Amino acid sequence: MNTWMMRSVSYLSVIAYAAILVVGRPADASAPKITTDELLSGAVLGVTDGSEERLIADSEVLEVSPEMRRFIDEHVNPGAIGVFKLQQLIDAIMNPTSFGLQYDQTTRTASATFRERRGNCLSFSSMFVALAREAGLSAVFEEVDIPPDWTMNSELFVLNQHVNVRVDVGSGGVQVVDFNIGDFKTTYDIRTISDSRALAHFFNNLGVERMQEGDVATAVRLLRRAIEVDNGRFSQAWNNLGTVYRTSGHYDHAEAAYLRALQSDKEDTVAMSNLVGVYELVGDHEKAAVYRERVREHRLENPFYRFRLAQDAFFSRDFDTAIKHLKVAIRKRKTDDQFVFLLGLSYLMKGEEETARKWLARSEELAESDAQRRRYSTKIEALLPRTEAMD
Repeated sequence: MNTWMMRSVSYLSVIAYAAILVVGRPADASAPKITTDELLSGAVLGVTDGSEERLIADSEVLEVSPEMRRFIDEHVNPGAIGVFKLQQLIDAIMNPTSFGLQYDQTTRTASATFRERRGNCLSFSSMFVALAREAGLSAVFEEVDIPPDWTMNSELFVLNQHVNVRVDVGSGGVQVVDFNIGDFKTTYDIRTISDSRALAHFFNNLGVERMQEGDVATAVRLLRRAIEVDNGRFSQAWNNLGTVYRTSGHYDHAEAAYLRALQSDKEDTVAMSNLVGVYELVGDHEKAAVYRERVREHRLENPFYRFRLAQDAFFSRDFDTAIKHLKVAIRKRKTDDQFVFLLGLSYLMKGEEETARKWLARSEELAESDAQRRRYSTKIEALLPRTEAMD
């Protein structure tokens, strides 16, 4: 499988920033159960569907404009075999004289991204899928489990996640077009997703953008759409809907939305963390403790979380703890060169040079690119210079 790299960012899932939350009311054991319809309606937030702005239609998200068709006609040979069609399309998009791309944080439809030459990774992925299909290629969306990447935006912590494009070019195999991470690894867990799930990502992104702008009514309507297009299975949108309710002071509704997210994905640690925050706000410390422990247990199962703990331990010079976390991480991801390299460094810092050499050499073997192998080789040479004996 080959991977083509393009740069951008990812879709969003949000946790409310606990530091800015006000003290909540006491827990009310008699609070009425919030139904799914009540959650989706946004009625307690004053949301109506009367004269509000028209939302983008599902069909518009991947719609191909006349300008996009002309672009395909000009740059892609319809008689070429799949792999050459794909190369022609990528070359045309990456060429600044024929197209050119510029990243920004806005989620756009395929045609709007093409027109503006701007967008985030979901925007560019949507545009590429639409163009590829118009050119006669078989293109689908993929979700990629990249290491957790948190950023701060206004009053929210934002968990950045990732979507890319998979193209089946027949005898040319499967090609991946990735608009984000320059250090993309084929060892990341990847799932092909339906257009419905991609639509859910699209409306979820727009909902988060409106949430950050303070447009609560439109945010709710967009998040509702994200939930509906994927038949209620999209946990990220339930999480973000819960955050709208939470930041508006409707804690019962927030709790119900977060629990609904867990019904969709029982391992959603974002939902668990959000429930901890809600239960602490309303004074239900017992429930908060239960979900806090569930978060801890799930995180310890995550090899990237273990890697982060290992990094913290390494820089604190607690090399035994670093090794312990790295061994767990490597059992789950045996071919991750970053994990293996840090394990080698940890053994080296402990003075176990023979074991360090083994793991450092292994990291060089696992590197996916020649450039990365050269970087490892240079580092290893500096750390453990080779010696030569003379007869």
